[in-house]
Amino acid sequence: MSKTCGQISSADLRTSEPPIEGSYMDTSALIALLVFIIPMCFTPGPNNMLCAAHGAQHGFRSTIPLTLGMLTGWSVLGVIVGVAITAIESNQGFFDLLTYAGAAYIAYLGYVIAKSETKPLEEAENTDQLGFVTGAMLQFVNGKAWIHFLAIMATWGTLFGQGIAAKVALVALNAFAGYPAVLVWSGFGVALRRTFSSQQNAKRLNIVLGASLVGVAIWILLPH
Repeated sequence: MSKTCGQISSADLRTSEPPIEGSYMDTSALIALLVFIIPMCFTPGPNNMLCAAHGAQHGFRSTIPLTLGMLTGWSVLGVIVGVAITAIESNQGFFDLLTYAGAAYIAYLGYVIAKSETKPLEEAENTDQLGFVTGAMLQFVNGKAWIHFLAIMATWGTLFGQGIAAKVALVALNAFAGYPAVLVWSGFGVALRRTFSSQQNAKRLNIVLGASLVGVAIWILLPH
């Protein structure tokens, strides 16, 4: 649940290694999958930066609904991609639409955070919070999330066997790595807010975190 990719061609996915054949569980393939998933989940990106900004403004506990929404949307998207991988993979126009929609939405969230009024953390926890629905819906315009799951399903799709149960197992493994990542970044945001505890410094922190999200949105639109 990390940074959103830019306009990556769906053809790029077909250059990856073919799905793993053979046994129900291949240890080396599982290790390779974890090496791919964990850095992708913990590096800075829209989900992680949004959680840091929200944690800084509203506190860790008030960010939990947002992170649960991210977890739910991320997991539902993963299952959808696993079921419909062939049709989605061949539709470059769909990826382009996601790129622009995702960049616009992330930039909007960054603007809202940068312009928001600063309050003591105890008061801010009860006002202007992003919730479950925002976290869930963000995943469906998160181009990185689509590419992430397409790459996983195309390369590791048979790691746990055939059928929908195998796809669900891969999604669950992603969730196992991804949810701790957004919690860590939420806590990081709280730590930053407590470090910059004065109202003036809190406002500066909001601007920096909001600008970071806008920067991510611009990066999404750049060719990669």
